[in-house]
Amino acid sequence: MWWSKKAVLTLLAAFMAVAFIFPADSLAATQIQRGSVNGDVWDLQYRLQMLGYYKGKLDGIYGANTTKAVRQFQKAYGLSIDGITGPNTWRALKKVSVNKAEMQMLAQLVYSEARGEPYEGQVAVAAVALNRVQSKNFPNTLAGVIFEPLAFTAVDDGQFWMTPNKTAYQAAWDAVRGWDPTNHSLYYFNPVTATSKWIWSRTQVKKIGKHIFAI
Repeated sequence: MWWSKKAVLTLLAAFMAVAFIFPADSLAATQIQRGSVNGDVWDLQYRLQMLGYYKGKLDGIYGANTTKAVRQFQKAYGLSIDGITGPNTWRALKKVSVNKAEMQMLAQLVYSEARGEPYEGQVAVAAVALNRVQSKNFPNTLAGVIFEPLAFTAVDDGQFWMTPNKTAYQAAWDAVRGWDPTNHSLYYFNPVTATSKWIWSRTQVKKIGKHIFAI
């Protein structure tokens, strides 16, 4: 089977992006606690701040504020409340949050797929991507969802790599913080331009702007 130059370049770019965002050791569970000072603490603080638990400045130091935020998160998600970020806490946190690189990817997806749509529609696109991460029918990482072959038109045609605007970042942030205007939808499409007969078989949830969201 011969591949077009465009297809090969798109696939290569996807592999490079995934490798950059998720280096081999980044997915390994680690344990950090009060007194730790490393890159994992920055990641931890960013995720907790995004979810509304961490209120201080991101400084990479696992101090009293970080410990307090971890304990609040653990309490909210039914984990052992010890203020230590071990494998179970990391696992739960990564399931409901994104890191800084993933936030960038999500903003790029929003901008490339939904710029010009109403703000709610931009949040909705980000929510669909996050819903797919939680679904057993899709890859369990944001990179895997976004770069799944033929999943998003903007990735296929290269628009994904455009620079997002401030609104796209805010929409991505709101989606990560829990706003899902789609009611758990896994798909969306523009009824005017859609060419797939299959997408019309999905149960439609609502229409926001030009997009119909479905499960």
